Amino acid sequence: MRNEKTTNGNLTKRRMPTLAGPLLALAMVGLLLCAPSQAARIKDISTVRGVRGNQLFGFGLVVGLAGTGDGSSFTSEVAKNMLLKLRVGRGLSDVPAGNMAAVMVTTELPPFARKGTQIDVTVSTIDECKSLRGGTLLLTPLSGADGQVYAVAQGPLSVGGFTFGGAAANVQQGHPTVGRIPGGANIEREVPAGFVDHGLVTLCLRRPDFTTALRLAEVINDSTDAEAEVADAGTVRVQLAAAATQNQLMEQIGEIQMLEVHPDSRAIVVVNERTGTVVAGQNVSISSMAISHGNLTVITQEMPEVSQPAAFSETGETVQVPRTEMRIIETPLKEGGLTVLNRSTTVSEVARALNLLGASPRDIISIFQAIKEAGALHAELRIM
Repeated sequence: MRNEKTTNGNLTKRRMPTLAGPLLALAMVGLLLCAPSQAARIKDISTVRGVRGNQLFGFGLVVGLAGTGDGSSFTSEVAKNMLLKLRVGRGLSDVPAGNMAAVMVTTELPPFARKGTQIDVTVSTIDECKSLRGGTLLLTPLSGADGQVYAVAQGPLSVGGFTFGGAAANVQQGHPTVGRIPGGANIEREVPAGFVDHGLVTLCLRRPDFTTALRLAEVINDSTDAEAEVADAGTVRVQLAAAATQNQLMEQIGEIQMLEVHPDSRAIVVVNERTGTVVAGQNVSISSMAISHGNLTVITQEMPEVSQPAAFSETGETVQVPRTEMRIIETPLKEGGLTVLNRSTTVSEVARALNLLGASPRDIISIFQAIKEAGALHAELRIM
């Protein structure tokens, strides 16, 4: 919702918009969503159990910064301990840390990764470093949740943001305290991936749904020699056909993942009150009902008064007393104050009907909440 302020002397006027252009965009989105659901590949709506990535992280030190490091005692101690491990830090009372920064290094170990494979890493500062631009990450072991080291990272950082300024002003674009090292980590330990158990493969839906699971199993049974069985709303077990070689087994899995299925979805309306965003699914419908929605114009006028002390007063003084006058004007809609909405089967009709009301996106949030409370909105309403 946009507030328009017009100042004329002490007169301030705030007006709530009557017709919002974004509603036209919402109606167009609704027209697209009301089309029949498109088929999706099985590999896009499901995953194979046992095929997954693993998160890795490590603590390291970035050097070579041009005076943009933290310079704190914490970073200095980290550098000193690292030098002690290299047997060159004995006798050092302090290590300058203006060109260094303590960082956390994170990455994801992809499935089927082998020793020697290079993966990208993300480097983020944990101290008060101003920028990592030009820095180099020193050798950093990356561990998993089990405490084992799976990769080692090192190399120059690529930082997209920048910051500069003087004594009274600073300019920053992006996040100069976060950088990446493409191919900066080498995998040193492999994670075994077991996803086929005696010819049985389990498919896990990204969004569990009984209808989608049944359709997925039906497509597999009709199109391949494999036998698919629905275990629950999010799991489909597939018994592959007998294969003489490993290649034939992988070929069957690839063929199954390329099959197309029409996924089903629940009727959901998602609203974000902070940004005024409204997203509705294609199955959203409402019952016949009437909505009255008006627009308000709030006028605030400041009319200060001067208070004078009594004549010949020795202690009194002239002061200004604030006085505020407020008026509220309700403007009727172009289509009338009461609009009747017939039962709608698609989100486009809902958006078109609300567009006739001249409602803004923030008004639609309130309208959807009221419709839900009235029991006329046949969808789940999620407020972010």
